[in-house]
Amino acid sequence: MNEPSGGTLGRRSFLSVAGGLAAAASVGFAPAALAAAPAASTSANGWPLRHKDIAQFKVEGSGAVVALRSGDVATVLLHVARRFHYEVAPLRPGQISQTGGSAPFESNYLSGTAFAIRPDLYPAGAKGNFFPHELAAVRDVLAECEGIVRWGGDFKKSPKEGHFQLDVKPGDIKLVRVARKIAQWSPGKAAGTPRDVFDESRRRPAKVLAERQIATG
Repeated sequence: MNEPSGGTLGRRSFLSVAGGLAAAASVGFAPAALAAAPAASTSANGWPLRHKDIAQFKVEGSGAVVALRSGDVATVLLHVARRFHYEVAPLRPGQISQTGGSAPFESNYLSGTAFAIRPDLYPAGAKGNFFPHELAAVRDVLAECEGIVRWGGDFKKSPKEGHFQLDVKPGDIKLVRVARKIAQWSPGKAAGTPRDVFDESRRRPAKVLAERQIATG
């Protein structure tokens, strides 16, 4: 098996200490995090904090639960989580976190527009934790979401490879369009259906989007 694609801390080296951190890591949605929300009225990506429309959703096919803004936001981000579960690594109860440190993008957890998968395995500040086929799947789902979802692995400052967030503001018509596309897909295109993420017709748009998002990270 190939090693993960380069970076400051590969997954295999991190796995040796992950077991000890797992017990202390805050994985899963914590209502207390909402109570501790900062005085600002919106998260870093422009969405209202502590809003009544945030609800808990189970990630289909897994035991993981995530708190998301109901409607189009949940449709898109649940699709990302499902594809991660089926194509990158299985998600178990408590393996989605919505608590974090002081990085501005972590405020997005409080608006139900972001989540972090396995912060024990994909810790903040570490890169190179994905094997090539896993990274290809991540890039493919970002392209499938037409760029309205941003991956924390592309952040130049404080990268966080388990982090995924909505990257458009409320009222953006692109969110409506992408959510409608995902909602109308037949089971043949739903998350969990095998995709050839190395097919050139899929790799090309994924590469173009990756270059743009990395440049603006």
